[in-house]
Amino acid sequence: MTATISRYPVPELKDLPEDLRARILEVQEKAGFVPNVFLALAHRPAEWRAFMAYHDALLLKETGSLSKGEREMIIVTTSAANQCLYCVVAHGAILRIYEKKPLIADQLATNYRKADITPRQRAMLDFAMKVCTQSATIEEADFAALRAHGFDDEDIWDIGAITAFFGLSNRMANLTGMRPNDAFFLMGRVPREKKA
Repeated sequence: MTATISRYPVPELKDLPEDLRARILEVQEKAGFVPNVFLALAHRPAEWRAFMAYHDALLLKETGSLSKGEREMIIVTTSAANQCLYCVVAHGAILRIYEKKPLIADQLATNYRKADITPRQRAMLDFAMKVCTQSATIEEADFAALRAHGFDDEDIWDIGAITAFFGLSNRMANLTGMRPNDAFFLMGRVPREKKA
């Protein structure tokens, strides 16, 4: 029996608007499979477009001092706090690949304070967790702590925006019962099979 990927109807690829279908096929070509999030959120195409536009603005930008791996660290750590299985598993896979560290995602999802990360990354995640769980208590001292590690105000915005956006993503994944693709569980843990 195949497990469902969402509590809501999941459209067939052939029935999607052309722009969604093209993006999904592009991802499939690159990854070798279609991440379930693309299909589950396609239930509402207009919202899918808005979601993906903000996702891309935050994660694909070339400016700022946050590496791709550090962006994924924020996602994994805060998604674990929000108990989002989909995002911890999917972004944990991406994190392992970017950082070339097979243990990092499990460490961050379990207890980022004990993970093998730098003091700068620990400060970044301390702030992300405050945005995630206690955003009303953010004050100037939180900004000062990050500046002491070389983050500027735009970097701090990025940390907060990634955390906030994935707060939305985590809640939608939990609402829909979104199931991670099985492929994500092994990615970055074992060598990828080479195509013949």
